[in-house]
Amino acid sequence: MRVLISIFILLHGLVHLWYITLNQGWVEFQVNMGWTGDSWLFTNLLGNDITHTVATIFYSLSTVTFLVAGTGLLAKQDWSRAWMIAASVISTITILVFWDGNIGMPVEKGLLGLLINIGILVAIFLFGWLA
Repeated sequence: MRVLISIFILLHGLVHLWYITLNQGWVEFQVNMGWTGDSWLFTNLLGNDITHTVATIFYSLSTVTFLVAGTGLLAKQDWSRAWMIAASVISTITILVFWDGNIGMPVEKGLLGLLINIGILVAIFLFGWLA
């Protein structure tokens, strides 16, 4: 079971790379992608270019922390729990801060990732997972 959960955590971390790809404009934006790269908090304040750079930094940090957490979990390391918490919190904040404020296409804008992050935190804190 630990191996499957570790793989899931690693894959969840890698999904964040898609948002980096979109932020950097490495693929042409399509309306059906849903995620615009705009932030309800930063775009008007900082402009698109700086917002995209900051988003890339935070999505990169989310990716790395999930990859470390998943690798630690796979290797049965005690520190993986702290990394899992950090990764889930960083990812959740990133999704919320870099949401465009539009409720359309919620899955494409990170709702599923947000629910996964919350599920990880609930599993750790309420059910003692990885305790």
